[in-house]
Amino acid sequence: MPFRPSLNAKACACTELVSMTPAPDTDLQTLGVSKHYGDFAAVADLSFSVARGSFFSILGPSGCGKTTLLRMIAGFQSPDQGDILIGGKSMHGVLPNKRPVNMVFQHLALFPMMSVGDNIGYGLARRGVAAPEIKRRVGEMLERVSLPGAQAKRIDQLSGGQKQRVAIARSLVLEPTLLLLDEPLGALDLKLREHMKIELKQLQAAFGTTFVYITHDQSEALVMSDQVAVMHQGRFEQLGTPQDLYYHPQTPFVAGFVGANNCLQGRATAVDHDSISLVTAGGLELRARPMGAVGMGGAVRVGDAVQAFVRPEVARISRQADTFVGQGQVAYGAQVESILFDGANSAVLLREEKTRLEFRIALPQTGQFQDLVAGERVFFGFDPQRAVCFGAGPKASSDGS
Repeated sequence: MPFRPSLNAKACACTELVSMTPAPDTDLQTLGVSKHYGDFAAVADLSFSVARGSFFSILGPSGCGKTTLLRMIAGFQSPDQGDILIGGKSMHGVLPNKRPVNMVFQHLALFPMMSVGDNIGYGLARRGVAAPEIKRRVGEMLERVSLPGAQAKRIDQLSGGQKQRVAIARSLVLEPTLLLLDEPLGALDLKLREHMKIELKQLQAAFGTTFVYITHDQSEALVMSDQVAVMHQGRFEQLGTPQDLYYHPQTPFVAGFVGANNCLQGRATAVDHDSISLVTAGGLELRARPMGAVGMGGAVRVGDAVQAFVRPEVARISRQADTFVGQGQVAYGAQVESILFDGANSAVLLREEKTRLEFRIALPQTGQFQDLVAGERVFFGFDPQRAVCFGAGPKASSDGS
């Protein structure tokens, strides 16, 4: 019996479609927005909404259209069709400096010749706010971003994280409806970037301003966001909570892009409502849970090309095959190819002994396998219901080994 996914492909690609009337409790709506450069669609008929006071991230690889979308929201570019509503009002024909938005760029664009206080108060001064009021609001803002008394400091006296907070304070002091952030952590070193992810999330929660955040870094999107849209080729592949994207991907692209995964391509050998069995070209047999609709090309039948995804933390290793057989799982023999030590994120690369397929498995943090060495023979297995399977579609390769 063929498996027919219940999720409509078009609904998954656009997810939270919005009507032509302003939705309550939303700060941003896009209505059928498109942007073309010649025959190339940078953004293709995109409709979605962002809840008021939320942290919303757009995650995708370079060239997917996310920065073009952000620039249209900011008003630096105009859509070829569709409309953008901010705070329930159409932005058609509204200039960037008249929109209730502010933007934080990757390189921050702070004025080096100005003090911290003058940087933060610059927008207020341009609006004609009185000097005593600017002083008061700048002082309050510095308190809220944990930089009290820093008004007189020069920009070159600040650390990377402090500069980041000044850039955000300069935007938030203007009380925008939306704060747009275009990969603002990209220029920071790894340790500071990890710290700033937490700090940004806390700042957003404290201010209650709606953040729209652009990134290609899945960790940033997953850690900070209330909702994440995964963008690919000008469209949203899936929009949902970080947990939804990670545990319930609805397309092969989302499964492969969000988090680490072992991808296996092959042909379906058996299909029922909650399981698809497949065999790779090299002869590896496994089962996985059917997921999604986009890219599946309709019902999956025996003989169809499919691709399965198994996350490294889903699979387990053991030195005894009985560990898996006793739990009703398949035990695959393998040889350790290399140990990827990274503290709590350590993993092992294995070669399945019959097909020579490479498989990455997260190592448990119990120290049980700290003596594991390259060349050692082990076994691995996984619960089929924690692996996911999609139809490969007519253009997908089925020659995985």
